[in-house]
Amino acid sequence: MNRTIIAAAVAGTMLAGCAGLDEASIHQIAGAVGQAYGQQAVLAETDIVSGLREALGQGVESAVTSLGRRNGFWDNASVRIPLPAELQQAEKTARKLGMGDKFDQLHLTLNRAAEQAVPHVADIFGAAVRQMTLEDARSILYGPNDAATQFFRRTSESELIGRIRPIVTDATTQVGVTQQYKALVSSYGPLLKLAGIEATDLDGYVTTKAVDGLFYSIAAEEARIRRDPRARTTELMRTVFGAQDR
Repeated sequence: MNRTIIAAAVAGTMLAGCAGLDEASIHQIAGAVGQAYGQQAVLAETDIVSGLREALGQGVESAVTSLGRRNGFWDNASVRIPLPAELQQAEKTARKLGMGDKFDQLHLTLNRAAEQAVPHVADIFGAAVRQMTLEDARSILYGPNDAATQFFRRTSESELIGRIRPIVTDATTQVGVTQQYKALVSSYGPLLKLAGIEATDLDGYVTTKAVDGLFYSIAAEEARIRRDPRARTTELMRTVFGAQDR
């Protein structure tokens, strides 16, 4: 596009000279074409920002929709929240004693808490996307495949944690097995620590894993948009990422 405009400026000036126009007229023609070029440059920058906003919005929508449903975490091996390492050690002994079902319930409960929290954070991502600058857009467009994840971590992670944790706490408080664990830690935490057992903050653990799962899913959708033109669902995305392809 830029080459076409520059060529038009040169050709227009040459034709004007051949037509016998004076120097002032020639400068007027060249200036008009140059102004058009400047408008195209501004439009291109606007397209970059708008196209990236659409792509990030698509990534967030995909992540929130897939993870914020029943079994959204549990059925997805890439983001399923494992038991904390300390509990995994205890689980081995518990299963030998026929108490594995308690750990199965606890494991599922942690993932349920994450899925309940995810639908409440879409607006945080939306605010980050709306505040994205041209510099942000360029760093994402021309950056690594996890550039969007880096952007969201930089702009939104602390707010996401603050939003998700109370929802996780509420969810785990309502389930017997996590209530029992919290009561145990509250009563015997210092003794467990003396015994060399580090008690896990379940709510903090689930919150961190839920945020990580969101970022992972957004990055996966971003990579799909970069890689597969069929994933670009709007004309603007096709324009912006198509230019990058070339």
